[in-house]
Amino acid sequence: MQNKFLLLIFSLFSYFVILLSVYFIHINFFEVKVILYSAIFDSFIALLIFFALSFFYKSIIINSFEFLLIMIVLILCGYSFSITLPAVIDRSLSFYFLEKIEQHNGAINKTSMKDIFINDYIDEYKLIEIRLTEQLESGTIQIDDSCIYLTRRGHMIAKFSNFFRKNFLAKNRLILEEYSNHLTDPLRKSKINDEYLCHNEPQK
Repeated sequence: MQNKFLLLIFSLFSYFVILLSVYFIHINFFEVKVILYSAIFDSFIALLIFFALSFFYKSIIINSFEFLLIMIVLILCGYSFSITLPAVIDRSLSFYFLEKIEQHNGAINKTSMKDIFINDYIDEYKLIEIRLTEQLESGTIQIDDSCIYLTRRGHMIAKFSNFFRKNFLAKNRLILEEYSNHLTDPLRKSKINDEYLCHNEPQK
């Protein structure tokens, strides 16, 4: 039992060494369209390399079922890595605020937070361009001339996220100093702005 536990630890260590190597090669020497998808792709490439390196001697140490369990654990670890490090740091407004405060010698005026988001964050992080790129690569939108249209997949995901938000997010969530259910339906008071509308039909 102890030997198999040590084998699991060694497998995890080996997999993460391979994963980090593949990830650093990818981000430094190849084009990346979407950070999250790229990191998930890297995790599977690392898994294939680990599988190839370990397949020939795995039957000597463990049986096929135990090997399958190790592979499942590695898949979950690779996915967790993709979500919790590259994707979160790339997308997180919270990390941006921390970095912005650190840039200003560790302290900023509280009333400037909204201005920082509007005037700095959107431009510095290329927020609009990156999100449009992600959604185009995900197949949830299409862009024709000056209009952005939801695809069928986009409609389905929007409906699902709206349903999940209203029914499965916390009803009493702390927002600064007040508990509120505001984020379970943030568009409840939002009105349709005619200036936002696009009246052209999407190209087929």
